[in-house]
Amino acid sequence: MLITKTVKATQMAIAAARAEGKTVGFVPTMGALHEGHLSLIKRAKRQTEFTVCSIFVNPTQFDDKGDLKHYPRPIERDRALLESVDCDLLFLPPVEEVYPKDAMNEKLNYDFGYIDQPMEGEFRKGHFDGVAQVVNRLLDIVIPDQLFMGQKDYQQFLIIKKLIELTKRPTELVRCDIVREADGLAMSSRNVRMAPKERQKAVWLSKTLKETKTLFEQGYAIPDLEKRAITQLNSIEGIKVVYFDIVDAENLKKVTKRVDGQQLIACVAVFLHPVRLIDNMLLN
Repeated sequence: MLITKTVKATQMAIAAARAEGKTVGFVPTMGALHEGHLSLIKRAKRQTEFTVCSIFVNPTQFDDKGDLKHYPRPIERDRALLESVDCDLLFLPPVEEVYPKDAMNEKLNYDFGYIDQPMEGEFRKGHFDGVAQVVNRLLDIVIPDQLFMGQKDYQQFLIIKKLIELTKRPTELVRCDIVREADGLAMSSRNVRMAPKERQKAVWLSKTLKETKTLFEQGYAIPDLEKRAITQLNSIEGIKVVYFDIVDAENLKKVTKRVDGQQLIACVAVFLHPVRLIDNMLLN
């Protein structure tokens, strides 16, 4: 696996791969890799011929500076994991390489409509501006044929989908399924910050989502499902619900009644003591 730290070296390596007629797949990450990330690399390996992974803890998408400070950075372990799945190129840039001069303070003037306003957008002001900013910059550098992102950050996926549409990029965005632990917990880099007792309680997110899906299929009313889920999660000691919303999977608008042909998704965010966890599940 080739490791680069500069834009120039990265683009030279990608240009060499393209000169050989290879298609490029890209997986942007913030490191602290787990099987969920590796599943994206494996998918990229299956669908493209030269796989690029970036590890960059982006400061512009953290509304909580404490969260940025404590974000795990096990780079040697990450490197070994990427080598184990035959990643072709690891782009490991410093902040000044991604944001030269005053680029970190530049704001994108893209209108994402409603999708950046609810849920994460409501409770993490400026978060998606930072996400769009860094992904836009990384896409400028890599110019991949396909970009692979997981469903766990579903709202983020829709933001990047819109960004690609607005910038008219040739890149195809590929949504990959959530990878879960054996007990159902969605894999996340934040999971390592939970104590064993908290880790056991975290399973209630996926358990509640599964129950919601089952009851939805049985015909329960959407407002009742949301109320039930919030009550159940808040009843677990240490869990504080930020939101549990059932929304249109295309535009994230809240729904109260079923409409034929409308894809719905249940999205949840909670605090489990200091750790913020998110998860989601398609209902139909």
